[in-house]
This record gives sequence, C-alpha cells and structure tokens, in this order.
Amino acid sequence: MRKMLSLTLSLAFAMPLGAEVLVTSSSDAAADPDAMARWQAEPAQIFDAGEVEIEDFLWRARPLVVFADTPVDPAFEEQVSLIEDAFGELVRRDVVVVIDSDPDARTDLRQDLRPRGFALVLLGKDGGVKLRKPFPWHVREIGRSIDKMPERQREMRDGNRPGG
Repeated sequence: MRKMLSLTLSLAFAMPLGAEVLVTSSSDAAADPDAMARWQAEPAQIFDAGEVEIEDFLWRARPLVVFADTPVDPAFEEQVSLIEDAFGELVRRDVVVVIDSDPDARTDLRQDLRPRGFALVLLGKDGGVKLRKPFPWHVREIGRSIDKMPERQREMRDGNRPGG
C-alpha cells in the first residue's frame, strides 16, 4: 500500500493538467487479473510490474519497462513525464508501459532484466530485449527505434491495427 501511495503521489505531481493517463493499482489487478484485456480497453495506462505477466503480451504488444530504485528518482520521474506527454505515439505502436520502482518487490521483470538503478528497457512483441537505456529517452526516439524493427515495418506496410 505504501509503495502504491508513493507511486501515485509521484505520478500525480509529474502529470500535466488534463492528462488522461491511468495508473493502475495492485487492488485493480486483484479485481481484474487480465492486464491484457485492460490494456486493450485503455492502452494509455501505466501498469505496475507486479500486476502484469509479460508473457500475456507476447505477439500483441511491445512492453516498455521503466525501472528505478525509488519512485522519486529524478530520471524515473522525467521518463514517466516524457511518456505521459506523448502517450499517443506509444499507443500507435502497440506499446504497453510497465513501471517498477521497488527493488524489494523482486518482480519477475526485475529478476529477468536485472536493472541497476534507473533503466529503460523496450521489449519486442517476441519478448526479446530491443533497447536498453540507462537514462531517460524521449518518446520520439523510442518511436524511431520501434519503427526500425522488422515486425513494425511489416505492420506499417500491411496496415495492421494496433494490438495485434
């Protein structure tokens, strides 16, 4: 509960007025365990790493995982703000945003990707690591990296709808 409160507070201060980004809580996950269905219903939301199974998103979405050792890490706050300011660019590219700012939670994502402090990690629809940055990165650059991926090239060529 304390972790969620600090996350909510840090995001509330970083969020621009009128932003329509949803931050889901662990209690939401307990009520509706299907994160994929929630993401499909509202793709402009940020999930906590403890409430998602990345395998659920295989071949449907590109997970963008933002790690930090605390939700008040300046790099973490900056990255979340950059994401919130341009969420539409990520939605168009089938990106699901996942945050993990509590090393003590020892989430599966943290165990698998092993970040050291702040890290931005983009996974492909195949689940493989496509990008890893130790500093905040602008959504425009994230989008350019995604657009160079073979799967994304095929999506753009074929005109596939978001979400697979």
